Amino acid sequence: MSETGNREEQSTKKGRKKPASGEMSFLEHLEELRWHIIRSVAYVSIFAVLAFIMKDFIFTEVIFKPKMPDFWSNRMLAKMGDLLGTDALDINQKPLKLIALKMSDQFMLHFTVAIIAGLIAAAPMIFREIWLFIKPALYDKERKYAGGAVFYTSFLFILGILFGYFLIVPLSIDFLTTYSVSPEVENQINMRSYISTVTSITFASGFIFLLPIFSYFLSKVGILTPGFMKGYRRHAYVLLLLVAAIITPPDVFSQIMVAIPLVALYEISIVISGIVVKRREREALEA
Repeated sequence: MSETGNREEQSTKKGRKKPASGEMSFLEHLEELRWHIIRSVAYVSIFAVLAFIMKDFIFTEVIFKPKMPDFWSNRMLAKMGDLLGTDALDINQKPLKLIALKMSDQFMLHFTVAIIAGLIAAAPMIFREIWLFIKPALYDKERKYAGGAVFYTSFLFILGILFGYFLIVPLSIDFLTTYSVSPEVENQINMRSYISTVTSITFASGFIFLLPIFSYFLSKVGILTPGFMKGYRRHAYVLLLLVAAIITPPDVFSQIMVAIPLVALYEISIVISGIVVKRREREALEA
């Protein structure tokens, strides 16, 4: 009886497949993810502390600058308006006063802006941590094709941040602060509302510019195809033009300036999706 039991146990051990040496358990994956999150939080915290200390520069030269007449974009648009013979591009030429409605508003906004600045400054390092977590799960070919993912993601995100800050933010500030439903209503802009508008538009622009990256990975897993994107191209254009019309003053030139980069990003995403799909089909034929 004991010999039979030993034989069965030995045969069971022989039949059992030993896990691969590089394979990690679920708890080990969670532990790995925890350290990536800890490092990302540390990066954000370091930059947030620096931003908190550099209060004068962050608020005077960054946050409040787009509403000033001497802001670079406002000056360039005014010069462009002079060349075109129109005053529609003379934006943010009137002084804009901001108010704080609560005693704690200024301190809390100082704290919030510092965290947002930390997130933006640490974005490349956060993308790197995400990539380091995903990388072990990829095949060698996938790692090869996805090489430079951190660089391109960081580059596009920062480019989107700059596009939003230098173009969309000043246009939106001018439109929203000068729009009036009646002369009876006087605009008194809350500081919290102003900062929320600046940061949300800037962040949204950064993520919109990641469209080619999303296109790459969604095409890689078979969710997105160039045929689908081409089929809904008209709908996408209408949506992009609608977004441009909402966030810019009611003049065609400003809307075109914002819409062109968005349309270009969509077209680049179609090309990237096509390359990924063709590569996947070629690999399937070779296999």
